[in-house]
Amino acid sequence: MQQNYPAIQSWIGLSEGGFVDHPDDPGGATDRGITQATFDAWNRMHGQRLRAVRGIAKAEAEAIIAHQYLDKVGADLLPSGLDYCVGDYAVNSGVSWATKELQRVLGVTVDGIVGAQTLAAANGADIESVITALCARRMRFLRGLRTWRTFGAGWSVRVIGKRAGAQVDDCGVLDRATRLARAAAIIPAPVHSAPAKARPADRSPLAALLAQLFGARAVA
Repeated sequence: MQQNYPAIQSWIGLSEGGFVDHPDDPGGATDRGITQATFDAWNRMHGQRLRAVRGIAKAEAEAIIAHQYLDKVGADLLPSGLDYCVGDYAVNSGVSWATKELQRVLGVTVDGIVGAQTLAAANGADIESVITALCARRMRFLRGLRTWRTFGAGWSVRVIGKRAGAQVDDCGVLDRATRLARAAAIIPAPVHSAPAKARPADRSPLAALLAQLFGARAVA
């Protein structure tokens, strides 16, 4: 929902943290969740000179996250909680993959586009169950990446929190999304950053082969 954007952007910003350029991170140089490649594309689109992403202003990073990620996964039209769950997934792993994962959970056509069918299914679903299933799929996907050994601990806290299941006092996407779906007055913010990008292209050879042979079932 559009009214949730400020909170969602704040949480994503805390999860992404500041500038990082880890040699094993496929996203490369990244600041506030924005990669250099995304920042270059954004500047070209707006007729601005290319600049280093390091030091990007908070307002500019949030504008990019809103337009390039949240809007594209239909976060402004998705139910509370699910909007954040899908939006955080998109920033970390790409709009198309996050959308397809949502569609697999909802049991609708998997085309990577949030349209009328996907929105109708989402708005008619048990939101907490969808959030739980989507976070579970996300964790299975992350465990199949070549970079899991390097970034897995941080990703786990980012998605699930410090304890399994949705907790009122835990710090994962699962916890906050569930609390947001329940319209809770107090929702704990992220306490650890886990900025490394998690792309479908970086699946381990075995995970990639299984996906090729069996499609969505390989990560189900």
